[in-house]
Amino acid sequence: MEKTAARNGVLVYVALKDRQLAVLGDRGIHEKVGQEFWNQQVKNILSRFNKADYAGGIAAVVTDIGHALETHFPFDRGTDKNELPDDIVFGR
Repeated sequence: MEKTAARNGVLVYVALKDRQLAVLGDRGIHEKVGQEFWNQQVKNILSRFNKADYAGGIAAVVTDIGHALETHFPFDRGTDKNELPDDIVFGR
């Protein structure tokens, strides 16, 4: 997560079975959006999870984070490259 030039990597960690959740942004994006943004994302996802809307909760948070990244780090087709894998990891 900390290996991007702009330090704008984001991790959304969800472990339903263990009831664990984390939404973390690297320094570059955190400096732009502030702690309250991350706190609100956790509240948003938990609100959906409490209604058993797990996919909707994850989708909403990923969308909100995407909008923040788009606002503060606009995509430049000529110079931007994907610096981190986009893999979804499913544990057991």
